[in-house]
Amino acid sequence: MRAMILAAGQGKRLRPITNTIPKPMVKAGGQTLIAWHLKKLTAIGISEIVVNGAYLKEVLFDYLQQEQENFGLKLSFSPEDGDGLETAGGIIKALPLLGSEPFLVVNGDVFIDGSYDFVLPCPLQDENSANTLAHLYLTTNPKHNTQGDYALTKDGHLQYGHDYTFAGVAWYRPQAFSGRQVQREPLRPYFDRWVQDQQISASLLTQKWFDVGTCERLTELNDYLTPNTQA
Repeated sequence: MRAMILAAGQGKRLRPITNTIPKPMVKAGGQTLIAWHLKKLTAIGISEIVVNGAYLKEVLFDYLQQEQENFGLKLSFSPEDGDGLETAGGIIKALPLLGSEPFLVVNGDVFIDGSYDFVLPCPLQDENSANTLAHLYLTTNPKHNTQGDYALTKDGHLQYGHDYTFAGVAWYRPQAFSGRQVQREPLRPYFDRWVQDQQISASLLTQKWFDVGTCERLTELNDYLTPNTQA
């Protein structure tokens, strides 16, 4: 199994912390956000991980080069220029590194308490999912996104609605992006198209989830982790 961590964002709302480090290197509970991801992905048996980078990418990649032996995994890097390629563009550029099987993608600026075993087994390898291009993980709407992103049908298909928020974790088939040009573009238009074509499924997280997009939310996460440093 292979995974990708999206780590190219600038983290403007986390300044001044991100004046000198990229957003995934911000610390929570004594560890960088990306170290939490590497630790938890390794724990569920994922040993090949791709990390993209744009803003301060040299700082990020140098840090990861030093850390990869500690985690016992193989890291590959997908550098992007300027402000980066956004979420879909970053995945498309990294496709040659992600192989021919479904791969997991995790946003570098989220934190999920507990094990990542909720992503296993890969739902896209189920015999009933042959026409499904992606499987998203959803969470209850946080206070910064009370309108939500999507709803979920009883049989596990993603649909338009306001019930839940995309948690920044998903499985994708490489075919979902095959033939697309490398350019700056977000994932949302892909999700919407797959909803219309009934090619996308989803499930709900039960774990505590944080989007670490602002200094305020980082403080909330650190306050939460203070008595729970073994998360």
